[in-house]
Amino acid sequence: RARLACRRPVPRARSALGKPIPNKCSIKGFGRNEPTSTILTFFRWLSYTSAAFVPIRNLVKTRNGRPAVAITGAGAVSAYGLGTASFYEGLMSARPVIEELALPGLEENARAWGSVVGDFDLPDWMSGRVRDGTDVFAQWAMVAAEQAIVESGAQLDPLRTAVVLGTSLCGVQSIMRAQYEIDTGGASAFPRKTMMKALTNMGAAQIAMRHGLHGPSLTVTTACASTLDALGTAGRLIEFGLADAAVVGGVEAGETMTSGGAEGDFVPAMAYAPAMFGMHSSVSSPQEACRPFDVHRAGIAGSEGATAFFLERADVAESRRAKVLGHLSGYGAVSDSHHPSAPEPSGRWEERAMRLALEHSGFEPGDVDCLYAHATGTPVGDPPEIRAINTVYGECKNPLPVTSVKGHFGHAAAASGGMSLISGLCNMAENRFVNTANTTDPDPEIRFDVLLEAPAPLDIDVFQVNAFGFGGQNASVIVSRHPNLRGVTS
Repeated sequence: RARLACRRPVPRARSALGKPIPNKCSIKGFGRNEPTSTILTFFRWLSYTSAAFVPIRNLVKTRNGRPAVAITGAGAVSAYGLGTASFYEGLMSARPVIEELALPGLEENARAWGSVVGDFDLPDWMSGRVRDGTDVFAQWAMVAAEQAIVESGAQLDPLRTAVVLGTSLCGVQSIMRAQYEIDTGGASAFPRKTMMKALTNMGAAQIAMRHGLHGPSLTVTTACASTLDALGTAGRLIEFGLADAAVVGGVEAGETMTSGGAEGDFVPAMAYAPAMFGMHSSVSSPQEACRPFDVHRAGIAGSEGATAFFLERADVAESRRAKVLGHLSGYGAVSDSHHPSAPEPSGRWEERAMRLALEHSGFEPGDVDCLYAHATGTPVGDPPEIRAINTVYGECKNPLPVTSVKGHFGHAAAASGGMSLISGLCNMAENRFVNTANTTDPDPEIRFDVLLEAPAPLDIDVFQVNAFGFGGQNASVIVSRHPNLRGVTS
């Protein structure tokens, strides 16, 4: 019987250390032509593979039968400073960081508002060669990832740890700088490392090289949904056994006067893009620059930064007694296929992304305690999300508490979903809910509870985060304090 079994395809098993175990037929003494006795061969195989089933018995599985995914580390580079503690302190204290951005030659009635990451010294572990050969977006991603890994306290398995990074414009600063050098100094002035610095995958690649990781190294570029799509991709890698852990993040950098390296008369061209595209408002004060869900909303305030998270199998986190910040319980993503920059007005595809995340998590709308909306404060973008939230949560017994953190510091594009997630994780740890800054008169179409004026106490065990991007990129995640074990049998 053992010899007959070896002729059938056998899935790859894994040892207690997570290392692949060869298929049965590749074990010495178990091949079809080996003279070894069947009984001896069977016990040799049994002793070799028994370790593979030890972690299987201890797996923390969700109701969908797949391993639960824990978040055990987080990092941030933001207008509030370095680290999640600085970010959260600035957020909850409503420290003002949005300001008018001085752009030479901008028309008088076109004003640009936003927050920028201040200058900071790159860490000593980042060698001069890496600094010279990477764009600012990759450097920020590496700094945030380092924070997340350190907080997790994990010993990284090089073969079983993935890297998934979300970004939209990646190395655009290096490209703009190279063009400036050619225009002012001729072809010989072209920076020779420009191609390496501009490549979209270099953020994830540099993180992998920094830590010697050989698992999947992936880059997701879905505009403002990039971080949540990166989280969803990494979560699926872990759920389906393709990785045991993942360094995940999102970054947007290099398009402002500060991070873009405004030196002399060089101004990054992309710094003008939002204003010229009509995304910035002509209001006269930073308090009016971004007002999510407000009837007087008039446009966005830009921002930038990087966020990172360390995901791992929940049973691994439990076995090493790691501090768990939360569990990535659900993910949903769809394309609304409507318009390059405007969402489908009814909000039905944003609604679908939210419902897919709920379905994946196994939670019901009534289980969700609050929601961190995408809500950028634009007349076109907010109404579809209002309708989506109304539809998903409109039948709940009590109005759902909802906020958008963009009123505090602006829209960080590809990194924005990660900043909402950090806000949710920190709020859940304190059972407090951050308010929607600068919003005073919520849209009358709203059938949920937009928290105004100041943070408030709120018991949070499950929350949802939305991120929607240009091109109809709709993503949503469900995060919970504990994995959803409802309906799971031992």
